[in-house]
Amino acid sequence: MPLIFAELNEENIVKKIGGNNETKHHLENLGFVPGSLVSVVTKNNGNIIVSVKDSRVAMSKELAKKIMI
Repeated sequence: MPLIFAELNEENIVKKIGGNNETKHHLENLGFVPGSLVSVVTKNNGNIIVSVKDSRVAMSKELAKKIMI
């Protein structure tokens, strides 16, 4: 299931990262690697703020769809 469909404040485990190599590399640098814990902090107008590895990251709905949980 894509990260965009996760419930607020629910911990999820990253299963897979999709997209092209540049997108995958960018997300991995932000901490989105298979096995890491992520949770959606807030959703606003299609964009979300995600907590990953003690950091908060804002991303678009399109980018969040590439992260499978």
